[in-house]
Amino acid sequence: MKTARRYLLPVTLFAVPLLLALIGPFFASGDTTKDVPFDANGRLGTDFVGRDVWNEVLLGGRSLILVAVAATICTYVVAVPVGLVAGMTRSRGLDELLMRPLDLLLAVPSMLMLLLLVSIAPQSVWVLVGVVALINLPDVIRISRAAALSLSARPAVEAMRLQGESRIRIGLGYVARSMRRTLAADIGTRFTGATYLIASASFLGVGISPQASDWAAMVDRNRGGLFVQPWAVVVPALLLVMMAVGANLVFDRMLRDTAR
Repeated sequence: MKTARRYLLPVTLFAVPLLLALIGPFFASGDTTKDVPFDANGRLGTDFVGRDVWNEVLLGGRSLILVAVAATICTYVVAVPVGLVAGMTRSRGLDELLMRPLDLLLAVPSMLMLLLLVSIAPQSVWVLVGVVALINLPDVIRISRAAALSLSARPAVEAMRLQGESRIRIGLGYVARSMRRTLAADIGTRFTGATYLIASASFLGVGISPQASDWAAMVDRNRGGLFVQPWAVVVPALLLVMMAVGANLVFDRMLRDTAR
């Protein structure tokens, strides 16, 4: 019962925007008839072109959250095996070959790379997923490599080698399994970072269609009327904050419980 209470706030913070993003479009109206811009009357009023804010909120979360989830999954699917190989290899040449190209990516600021790649690539959701995954790739590979290096130096790994266990069995059966807590601690931050990058792209008007409904784009498009009709800015911004804070709190609680 006490554990359930500890998870109540984090899960609520994360679940509200997640469920709204996933099922909201099914309850949204297809009527985009324009009304009075920045009208505060009604449920949440209207936005800068007179569209119903509540309807835009129902439509605006799916692309953002699904792209963030897809980008985070793609990052770990690629980064963890590369980091595992780099951390367990005894070949300095292979380690250098895998890690040195990442220094080039790390040298470029993430926002600059995002703007550059998204602006020259076709405007597509999958392009945005790939760009965000590429930006997060060096950090996750380095974290995976550091964890694998530490674990591969343990006496248990040496004992497994002396018993004739293969590198694949050692890597997947012991090292990769022991990396779970380290990666779990990082995944909440990485998901938040992916959300930040996607929201920044939407805020700057790249990576999405100008007519698309998007929580981050709503903040940008309606900030001119913040003091006239604040709900068009406050509600999507609050949902973004709830999702980021909730995700990190959920993973933090999980790590504390598994550590006991």
